Amino acid sequence: MLQKTRGLVLNNLRYRETSVIVRIYTEEFGLQSYIENGVRSAKGRNKAALFQPLTLLDLVVYHKDSGGIQRLSEMKCNYPFSSIPFEIAKSVIALFLTEILSKTLKEETGNPALFKFLNQSVIWLDEAKSQYENFHLIFLMQLAFFLGFAPQRGEEIAEQLSEQGFPVFDDEAIRLLNELTSAQYDQALRMDRSMRNYLLEVLLKFYELHADGLGEIKSLAVVQEVMR
Repeated sequence: MLQKTRGLVLNNLRYRETSVIVRIYTEEFGLQSYIENGVRSAKGRNKAALFQPLTLLDLVVYHKDSGGIQRLSEMKCNYPFSSIPFEIAKSVIALFLTEILSKTLKEETGNPALFKFLNQSVIWLDEAKSQYENFHLIFLMQLAFFLGFAPQRGEEIAEQLSEQGFPVFDDEAIRLLNELTSAQYDQALRMDRSMRNYLLEVLLKFYELHADGLGEIKSLAVVQEVMR
């Protein structure tokens, strides 16, 4: 049955000579995998651009409730990026977000509120002119709410991680974690690079406790190097 939905591209894998299987988080159906033929042919170059990570799409899909690999009927870009692919810092953040989402989004059912959050977050990052150096920290904190394990206060994170043997938190780290629990993307949080990197490790350790199969975040070192 043909259905309309919006989607956020997570990643794609080569399939046979010219096809790809693309994983898309959709507004109506949650996480889905779609096969698309001819993408890697000379005639499919324009189509391939639509399957880059975090691309926001309008889709018409052949949806089967039985699951498995689905098929696309129509697709077009919902929001053309103006900065994410062209600015190193934003590209690195996008790489990090893609890895986190690929490992944490698993439900194959629609969650419009979560999709709205992801859609608005990506657009905010693309449009931001400044003060996005803490975007990834705030994103992790807000995403945790939709995944069902958002902390109410920084002390809650510290208590849980201390039980796992993570280094003792100082007062400044606790203060910033408390601010992050309710921070918005445009909120200025004053911290140096060392603290930013430390808090990122803290939040990822917190995710490890609650998100099954998170594993190693390969983009972590790159994010810590670039976000000064």
